[in-house]
Amino acid sequence: MAILSPVTILASHSSPPCPPASQHAPATPIGPSPAMPRAFPPVTSNDAAPRTPKPAISASIVESAAGFSAGVVSCLAAHPLDLLKNRLQLNTTTRSRLGDSFRILQNVVRDEGGVRALYRGLWPNLLGNSLGWGLYFLFYGNLKDALQRAKGGEQLGSKEFFAASIVAGLSTGFCTNPIWVVKTRMLEKGRNHPEAYASMRAGLRHVYATRGLKGLWAGFVPSSLGVLHGAVQFSIYETMKKRRGSSLQHNESLSNWEYMYMSGGSKLLAGAITYPYQPIRARMQQYEAAARYSGLWDVLRKTYVNEGFLAFYKGVVPNTLRVVPTTVVTFLVYENTKIYLPKLFEDGEQLAHDED
Repeated sequence: MAILSPVTILASHSSPPCPPASQHAPATPIGPSPAMPRAFPPVTSNDAAPRTPKPAISASIVESAAGFSAGVVSCLAAHPLDLLKNRLQLNTTTRSRLGDSFRILQNVVRDEGGVRALYRGLWPNLLGNSLGWGLYFLFYGNLKDALQRAKGGEQLGSKEFFAASIVAGLSTGFCTNPIWVVKTRMLEKGRNHPEAYASMRAGLRHVYATRGLKGLWAGFVPSSLGVLHGAVQFSIYETMKKRRGSSLQHNESLSNWEYMYMSGGSKLLAGAITYPYQPIRARMQQYEAAARYSGLWDVLRKTYVNEGFLAFYKGVVPNTLRVVPTTVVTFLVYENTKIYLPKLFEDGEQLAHDED
């Protein structure tokens, strides 16, 4: 996010655990050993009369907890690359040069307080990612449920996944934009800079005092354009899972390796299409944005005239190195949390019942 990841990062789901193909899994028939949760539901015969057990934990809670956990893990794993990407995007004085990434990292460590400086702005980034993913998957899962009910329980297609992603991304972006404004500014200037924010709270107060509510939602328009990134990614990801799931045998489920290549591949394809919105958003959220630019079109014009077309891809290398692994981690944590969190509660209830 500053806008990624949000608005993106960039999976599916409802009903604990909701199958990736967005169809409701029939309940497992009563038997001696319950089946493990699957990416796609097992085929049951017409003679079997499965009963629907009462879920031990709300589907919305599962979606939020899975997304929140995924956001925390992915943020902790890649924050220094996020700082590097931010500095590259906000560099308006020079055109892109070979070795810029190494020079920036070297200067940060040397001049701003050592390795610790690479984690400047971690807290707003951590809050924004965890809250953003939690809200995104909550909205996305509930929207898919609503669309599936509207279709009478039929499987959803790419256009439904795309629509759910767009609405979920816009809603999440609106809720979290103030966090990304402060995060961008904290990553822009080192701790020892006279204008650097001492904390996230200080940053929010300063932005509101100097630019009002408008300042807290600076960059929301290009961020909204970035929602397309998440929609493209999730449409590709859901379609890949749906096609792979349709070829599974009765007792098979998607593996972690399959989640890895599906999430990484969908992120690469979506990023190649939509990356330029990220430098534009970052420039609209920086300290001097109000003095430098009159609006979105002014940012686009000045960036192109002064720095050339490649300026719209500044930071793309560290961004790719950051987002692909973190997307893989995010989706792995999300998919597995969504499977095992309900199971944990079910096992706890069963244990309590046995003790009674």
